[in-house]
Amino acid sequence: MLPQDNFILLSFINTKLRDEYSSLQDFCEKTDEDAEEICVRLQSIGYYYNEELNAFK
Repeated sequence: MLPQDNFILLSFINTKLRDEYSSLQDFCEKTDEDAEEICVRLQSIGYYYNEELNAFK
């Protein structure tokens, strides 16, 4: 289950991507989360997924 607060979600997702998953797609496939939902939520606070960095910046 993802954190409800978008700023906590940002920290949570970036930590998971850094430590455990090779991409956002990999994270979503293995955790059954929706990449589009994550992107929309984080875009609402000004963060976008950077594939090269494998992080939301």
